[in-house]
Amino acid sequence: MKPPALSRKQRWSIARAKTRKIALWVGAVSAGKTMVSLFALFIAIRRSKGRGLIVIVGKTLQTIERNVIGEMQKPELFGRLAKQVKHTTGSNTAIILGRVVHLVGANDARSEEKIRGSTVEVAYVDEATLVPEAFWAMLLTRLRVAGARLLATTNPGSSQHWLRVKYILDADAQDMVVFHFTMHDNPLYFEGGDPGPSYIAAMEAAFRKSKLFFDRFIRGLWTNAEGAVYDGWDPAVHVIPWEQLPPIYRLLSVGMDFGTQHATSVVLLGLGYDRKLYLIDELRIESQDKAQRQSPSQQAHAIALWLKQNHLPEGFLRPEILAADPAALAYRQELRESEGIDTIPADNSVAYGIGLITSLLARGLLKVTDRCWGVIKEMPEYVYDPKASERGEDEVVKSNDDSLDAFRYAVASSESEWRDEVGPRPHTF
Repeated sequence: MKPPALSRKQRWSIARAKTRKIALWVGAVSAGKTMVSLFALFIAIRRSKGRGLIVIVGKTLQTIERNVIGEMQKPELFGRLAKQVKHTTGSNTAIILGRVVHLVGANDARSEEKIRGSTVEVAYVDEATLVPEAFWAMLLTRLRVAGARLLATTNPGSSQHWLRVKYILDADAQDMVVFHFTMHDNPLYFEGGDPGPSYIAAMEAAFRKSKLFFDRFIRGLWTNAEGAVYDGWDPAVHVIPWEQLPPIYRLLSVGMDFGTQHATSVVLLGLGYDRKLYLIDELRIESQDKAQRQSPSQQAHAIALWLKQNHLPEGFLRPEILAADPAALAYRQELRESEGIDTIPADNSVAYGIGLITSLLARGLLKVTDRCWGVIKEMPEYVYDPKASERGEDEVVKSNDDSLDAFRYAVASSESEWRDEVGPRPHTF
């Protein structure tokens, strides 16, 4: 299968990237930056001399498999090169063009220990704004052989984010080149020399209700988070009666957020035959009244009974993934020992999960039924922390978020299952 032709700007960025130690592709979603950066990675691996490790870095191993390895294995994007990418799901190595490539998850400050002492010849970083600053700084010190290079991609974050302030704004001193891309630079949306107006216009219209994500995802700007997190939330658009659920053919996941001093929320996410996601039902256990608070064992029993119920107006399906707050080990153990329910630790990347939900809501690909009253109640009250924004961090105020945490767990933890099943045929981001 013949891969798509690269645009002049994409070809130029690959050539220009070779002139600096660090090359960063940044900009809007669907801009083609990942595709062109992976072409550059193929070239860098081919030309590597074996003087150091080749590493691919992402938030988690799962995001690396989805965003990088999975894309590199697509013949419609990379032709015969795709067959030169070998990887077993769950393994922390891959074989690309015959070379061993190490896959490194960098989800917290301690992640720098994974590369400490290593010598790296070629590094690729997926979504650099999500990588801890300490890890990035350590990775740069590992590029200690002649010709060592770091290639990276990202969507923009806060205007005070360390990547922008310390590196992008000081690119020459950092031996760094930065390429800014928008959807109009992606040749996948061009036919006969004209941009694909329908897709671009649809994406622009979808995100326009959320200023933060319109500026970042569409315009590719670095801008501070402020005000409501889901500022495009509209109950008249996003909430539907449970009785009007369309046919559901998979119950993808259950998201669980536990509490004794605050509410416990358990939500159920389904995938419809119409290629849309639906938050179908919610169990919410309140805790304001001390006399009515439930112990972990009581909550586990209530959750077990709820899971056995039928949650669809028509038919009966069982959920495929049970994703629980990774910090709630006691609750997860109680579910397993007293009720025989096994859970996986949920994907708790807050900013990433918020971005997923915002994108799905904006594009009309995610609906919430009126049974999910905790989610509906908390949506308007969920806000960004202004003090964190001043530090360049997208953090939310930790209140009014029990149901929304469960919501985020359900969506983010099942992304690999719905990513290519939602909306029109998937585009490369």
